[in-house]
Amino acid sequence: MKNASQIINSIQNKPQFSKLSYYKCIDIVQSMFTPPVQKMVNFAYIKNKTLFFVFNHPVGKQEFDNNIQSIKSALNYHMPDECVDCEDKLFDDIKAFVTHTPKKTIHVQTKEIKQTYKERASGNVHVDIKNEKLNSLVRSIQEIIKAKNDTD
Repeated sequence: MKNASQIINSIQNKPQFSKLSYYKCIDIVQSMFTPPVQKMVNFAYIKNKTLFFVFNHPVGKQEFDNNIQSIKSALNYHMPDECVDCEDKLFDDIKAFVTHTPKKTIHVQTKEIKQTYKERASGNVHVDIKNEKLNSLVRSIQEIIKAKNDTD
């Protein structure tokens, strides 16, 4: 019995799904970035043997520009072992740009239901407080609780 990764690999090896290996290679290159830069990548694609990364913030592109030469030299020297399909030089150059289109978010409106719970206190407690002010305050709270229990 095949597990999920074996099934996905067998699907990727079929000719009609050959482009799936491109995205696997893009993910491997993207994993070479630092985690904050990875979070700023909106998407990536390959066009005319150039790998494009689209960032959603200018700081991500600036960090990308600072680190791109080291990533290019590492890729030219040795392609990672995880991607066997990347060996055939899918891309010659790596570029990036910033998109200013906002991400579409789906807002789901949920109706908040206020839950009310029945008062569990019965108000039948012995009040033995020496301070007269405090004693009257506790007795008034006790009367409110008893009144609420009688109406419910």
